[in-house]
Amino acid sequence: MTQTIDMFALALDFYPDGAVGSAEHRMTTDDGGWQVATFHVETDADVHADHWEVHPAAEEAVCCLAGGGVRMYFRPEEPGGEEEMVRLPAGRAVIVPRGRWHRLELDGPSDIMSITLRRGSRQEGR
Repeated sequence: MTQTIDMFALALDFYPDGAVGSAEHRMTTDDGGWQVATFHVETDADVHADHWEVHPAAEEAVCCLAGGGVRMYFRPEEPGGEEEMVRLPAGRAVIVPRGRWHRLELDGPSDIMSITLRRGSRQEGR
């Protein structure tokens, strides 16, 4: 029997052998596949605004599907540099380069989606 998947409760995992499965959202744990995860976020705490995140194994697509929008911040690549900020209103996406530290802040409650290969992903406090 075919079952539906609540995309706000579970993520979709796409594996190299062509299989697709569903699992809990993971930020840094890797099981070998690409993860598509959606989130309903209402506060900066929901997007871990106090943490930087990096994905060394692949680029990441971050999409604002609906809501007030988000701001994506990129850590300076050189010491003393300025953070780069990109606004994502509803319906917009940004591709985070492989290995680039980044974080999110909200402009308002939103539904967001991320797509990446989690292998080696890390977080660290701001």
